[in-house]
Amino acid sequence: GKFLFYFIDLYGFLNAVSATKTLNRGISEFIVMAADTEPLEILLHLPLLAEDKNVPYVFVSSKQALGRACGVTRPVIACSVTTNEGSQLKSQIQQLKDAIEKLLI
Repeated sequence: GKFLFYFIDLYGFLNAVSATKTLNRGISEFIVMAADTEPLEILLHLPLLAEDKNVPYVFVSSKQALGRACGVTRPVIACSVTTNEGSQLKSQIQQLKDAIEKLLI
């Protein structure tokens, strides 16, 4: 089927922009992927690209739960969290990023 990628900007708005593009543009703080994606191979380039760009990543168990966390009713297989300098969420996003980095060590 067709899969949509989303990223969450500092205001929490969703845009149909792929996680890959945010990584390539250097604007991704971290990547979240759904482990129940089928086939999983459609996601496997993301951890490699994230490592190449020094961006932490984490898998969550459910694409349905990831979709809900992104504020949509459909499944989401990957999202990229981004921020702007003036974001009120910057410190919270940094805390999450630090926690994910600790998981990768």
